Amino acid sequence: MSDTEIEWVQGAGEDDELEVLHLALRDLRREIRQRTGGEESPPGISRASEPAAVAEEFDWLAAFEELRRRAGNFGMVERSAEVDEFGMDAHTLQRSRMLLDFLMDRYFRVDVFGLDEVDPQVPNLLVANHSGLLPYDGLMLSHAVERWHPERRRPRFLVADWLITLPFAQPTLARLGGVRACRENADRLLRRGHSVIAFPEGAKGAAKVFAERYALKRFGRGGVIRAAVENRVPLVPVGIVGAEESHPILFKAYTPARMVGLPFLPVTPTFPFLGPLGLLPLPTKWIVNVGEPIPLDDLEVGALDDELLLSRLTEELRGCIQDLVDDALERRESVW
Repeated sequence: MSDTEIEWVQGAGEDDELEVLHLALRDLRREIRQRTGGEESPPGISRASEPAAVAEEFDWLAAFEELRRRAGNFGMVERSAEVDEFGMDAHTLQRSRMLLDFLMDRYFRVDVFGLDEVDPQVPNLLVANHSGLLPYDGLMLSHAVERWHPERRRPRFLVADWLITLPFAQPTLARLGGVRACRENADRLLRRGHSVIAFPEGAKGAAKVFAERYALKRFGRGGVIRAAVENRVPLVPVGIVGAEESHPILFKAYTPARMVGLPFLPVTPTFPFLGPLGLLPLPTKWIVNVGEPIPLDDLEVGALDDELLLSRLTEELRGCIQDLVDDALERRESVW
């Protein structure tokens, strides 16, 4: 800069900061051009009087602002306005429909039986065995019901707390219809006319090792029975076969899992040996077996204060789902 420019810069106020930056970038560009053999300013022409077209040959400030804006939005896309209170995004679902169809028809080759038992005119509480670490079972079941009854809302599947806290899992699952598993969320969804998919085995079902596959674990404390009775919705049992072989857990490692805040680290034939590729599910053959709704219409809410009755109904539900799973295993000719 010339002496005049330096004096002007020293006295510049806040409004002149952008012009100061332009001058500094212009001189830096000229210095680089001179050191690399580029053309210098013509003799007799001072830097201050250099044509504006040359000084503004490339707007470095605008380029920096554009780079900063793009970095701030990295990995984000325009969000749809049709996002409900639980985060399901109709735009994301529409974009994912082709992938979900591929998984159902080509990859897992899901055969669905008994969906005609589901009344599309009312919200239903579908209760299924939990299969596999990742919620492919919830995704496939909700997608199957929506395809069978396209005039109804897409069922919402409940997701365990430990899975919802994984990086990037919560926003992705919420956009596809996943909701944090708790009684309050299930009640709100049912009262608003949404069907709900619940997995009362919880983390115990998802964490079963391969030797215990398709043997249902103990259900919770009758939460699904209470939800169905208090909200006056049909209770529909579902047996799912295929998902447990998609991510077969050989054994569980606990010590390294504590370092990353997980309940356990699953060791499968592909994970962690193949790194991120080990998270891809194996292309197993799936069968979804939907049973007849369990009649609970004659029960009053106060009857559930009887813990013995509640325990008996819960065990009957578990036995019904176990029968559906066993029937699906007999129907399936091969794991693949």
